[in-house]
Amino acid sequence: MKHEDDPGSIKFHVKKFLFANKERFSGKTMVDLPAGNGITSGIIRDIGAIPLPFDLFPEYFTMKGLDCLQADAEKGIPLPHGSADVVICQEGMEHFQDQLTVLKEFNRILKPGGSLLITTPNYSNLRAKLSYLFSENERFLTFMPPNEKDSIWMKTGNDSSRIYFGHIFLTGILKLRLLAKLSGFRIHKIHATRFSSTCIVLFPFLYPWILLVNWLALKKNLRKSKDSGDSDRVKVYREIYKLVINPRCLIDKHLMVEFEKEAEVSEVADRLTSRNNRFGLT
Repeated sequence: MKHEDDPGSIKFHVKKFLFANKERFSGKTMVDLPAGNGITSGIIRDIGAIPLPFDLFPEYFTMKGLDCLQADAEKGIPLPHGSADVVICQEGMEHFQDQLTVLKEFNRILKPGGSLLITTPNYSNLRAKLSYLFSENERFLTFMPPNEKDSIWMKTGNDSSRIYFGHIFLTGILKLRLLAKLSGFRIHKIHATRFSSTCIVLFPFLYPWILLVNWLALKKNLRKSKDSGDSDRVKVYREIYKLVINPRCLIDKHLMVEFEKEAEVSEVADRLTSRNNRFGLT
């Protein structure tokens, strides 16, 4: 069975998403980065959209009839500002050492209101939380924690600009949300992927405690925000609370998050507030 037809593969869920939105994406320009072997780029073409595949190692791209260009997302994607309707970053974020820079670059090439779909191993699920507790590891009893022997997946000679890191930079839903927000994106929808059987077993035991602990933290911080009259802070705290107790984020093997571009990167700073305006200077 091909990966894109296997419900156990994240490629299956990306394919399902693309075909479910076939009419919406038809004729649209869609960047696929990292494009890998080209499976997703081929699906993008099949739904009538225009695929633009990029990868750090384009020599591994095998989809006939399409050309994959070399690109290091942390150094820049060779596309003009506002030239893409959609960006798909499938299983890429966990490999980028500077995720904020990559997200800002995705923002740059997207049109206003454009969509960004990110899939990444779910570091917010219960199994990952428990694994981190025991060994600061993605999956204890399965892998060793990140190290210089196992976490360099591919490199070209002595070229430090073409090192493909392993899962060194895993991220959960809250960090991903924040980095996206700092890059001009907002969460549009969290899509379901395959659930983890381990997480299902852990869920009834741990979920009540997750609800309680985070509800107490929310209430404490809402009181502080109410006293200061900061209504925007209240909205942010409530959004975070909904994410941290979201069952999908706690049981799915992968995060699959659709973002919408709500602002240019140059506009983001104007929307932010600082806890310490002058860092104690007088």
